Amino acid sequence: MRWEDWKPFYERIVGEMGYSVEKDRKAAELLRALLLEGDDYILKEELAAIIGRRVYVFGAGPSLDRALKEFEFSDGTLIAADGATSALLDAGILPDVIVTDLDGRIPDLKIANDRGSFMVVHAHGDNIEKMAIYVPLFSRILGTCQTEPLDIVYNFGGFTDGDRAVFLAEELGAREITLVGFDFGETVGKWSKPSLRDHSPVWETKRKKFAFARELLEWLEKNGRARIRYLRPGP
Repeated sequence: MRWEDWKPFYERIVGEMGYSVEKDRKAAELLRALLLEGDDYILKEELAAIIGRRVYVFGAGPSLDRALKEFEFSDGTLIAADGATSALLDAGILPDVIVTDLDGRIPDLKIANDRGSFMVVHAHGDNIEKMAIYVPLFSRILGTCQTEPLDIVYNFGGFTDGDRAVFLAEELGAREITLVGFDFGETVGKWSKPSLRDHSPVWETKRKKFAFARELLEWLEKNGRARIRYLRPGP
């Protein structure tokens, strides 16, 4: 997704969600500085080298646990959206890539990274403090942002960790992307935030995020090169 295509979505998101463009830009600049300081960042070409034509993207929806028990995922690249990493590790699965704004369970993200998962860390105005603390803990990091891209901090499009992971996969060469644990319903999966101990009724902010994520994925289905499908487990 080009910046020119993303900008109208971003302006709507900022307006409806009450975000600060200035803080988002500050976050992108901080992430760039942290990556350069740590000198363990990667460029998009390096990550593209491990992205196969077939990709599974795991969201943190309530259907994720059932899907992990019901299906096999050995025939593609595995990308976990933030909190979904914990569910995969519990199931004995190591994701190839983790897309995170550092809202997930940091110890699990660290375990996966230490075992070989690549990190895609996203900068926005609400995670500036978390980035300063946690980015130095990780290795093999690709930086992303939601404002204008910087030289080593990219913007591939997408808003939530889940749909950003799909945009990332499409941009880096995937041609078949299967979405797992993407429910967008009235229930938020327990893996979405460390504070949740069980599935939770959706709250208003999350509902708005779901709506933007669905709209963006529909845009990508129409305008992208990859075939996108949803994997739904049985009841």
